Amino acid sequence: MKNPEIVVKKLELNWRFKSLESLEKAVWPKVDYDSHLVRTTTRLRKIPLNEFTVEDLRIMIGQNFGLPFLIPLALEKLNENILAEGDNFPGDLLSTVVKSDPNFWKENSEYKKILDDLIAKNLKLIESQNLKLLKQ
Repeated sequence: MKNPEIVVKKLELNWRFKSLESLEKAVWPKVDYDSHLVRTTTRLRKIPLNEFTVEDLRIMIGQNFGLPFLIPLALEKLNENILAEGDNFPGDLLSTVVKSDPNFWKENSEYKKILDDLIAKNLKLIESQNLKLLKQ
């Protein structure tokens, strides 16, 4: 299986130490709609990616934000622990990654292959947790 670290080298060398705002060269405008999710995603866009927790990855990937930068990080976390857990349940990161934007996976077959290999390699463990991996 390809190591996720190898795949992400096509990004600029210091990308992990930049925020999504910096990498995407886009600052979100201040919004009047004040919800926990809006506050959280806006805050996370300003944090360097190397400071992201599993929960931060789960939230942002669940909203399909910053996928070209966050999926490689998530794959690394899943390579370390396929059942990496945010605030919900063991495997919530995997579940969120699998359900993320299908167009991203079509356009990034190298990441899709890594994800499929990780799932195949850990299928018994995933099944033992009754984790349902339903793709969109």
